[in-house]
Amino acid sequence: MARATFYYQCKALDAGDRFAQIKAKISAIYARHKGRYGYRRITAEIQASGQAINHKTVQRLMCALGLKSLVRPKRYRSYKGKVGPIAPNLLARDFSAERVNQKWVTDVTEFNVKGQKLYLSPIMDLYNGEIIAWQTSERPHYAFVGKMLEQAIERVRGEHRPILHSDQGWQYQMADWQRKLAKYGVVQSMSRRGNCLDNAAMESFFATLKSEFFYLNRFESIEQLRNGLRQYIHYYNHQRISLKRNGLSPVQYRTQPASAG
Repeated sequence: MARATFYYQCKALDAGDRFAQIKAKISAIYARHKGRYGYRRITAEIQASGQAINHKTVQRLMCALGLKSLVRPKRYRSYKGKVGPIAPNLLARDFSAERVNQKWVTDVTEFNVKGQKLYLSPIMDLYNGEIIAWQTSERPHYAFVGKMLEQAIERVRGEHRPILHSDQGWQYQMADWQRKLAKYGVVQSMSRRGNCLDNAAMESFFATLKSEFFYLNRFESIEQLRNGLRQYIHYYNHQRISLKRNGLSPVQYRTQPASAG
């Protein structure tokens, strides 16, 4: 045991801290791995030693100790260079919309469960923040992104000609993607290279999804994660309220009487 950890434990015991021993163990594991471990891996190591403890308790105690993983999560990047036409940035960071199906945004994010990866591709309607279409895949191939687009296009009716904004990922430069957009009158828009703020609305959704769902749960398999995503997205669309939308969920905001707006 490290000298600092030993003296911390003695001091905490004198102060009557009932979590003193577990705090000392957390500190020792954190120090041994040089800050590379977050609360989930520290929880797993403590449990492997035969001590039962909840990951939320470890997370809370690490916050109290001021310990946080020094390893930043890697963000999935789909940019592979120029493989097709690059569309102009028509959205220009104007994430407001006056009606349904006026402005859509999309992107792909990555999850890791015990070394296995799952990719999520959603489309959000900026009018009410609703996830109108989404698909998951264990590989970031074009097929699941194309299927998501077909799912979203089913919502386009009559005079609706939405702008669909994305980054410059290779999927969105594909001829099939752009051909489908043109066929259904969907106008393509792309972020500028290296400007993640150009798609801040989608990035904000991913941050909310991961902080409220992914990081608060422990997943044993990709299938468990996939089922959880289905439940969370339904919750996000139908139940999770937003102060920006008058305390309504996305679906409630979309279906409210016109006079209520």
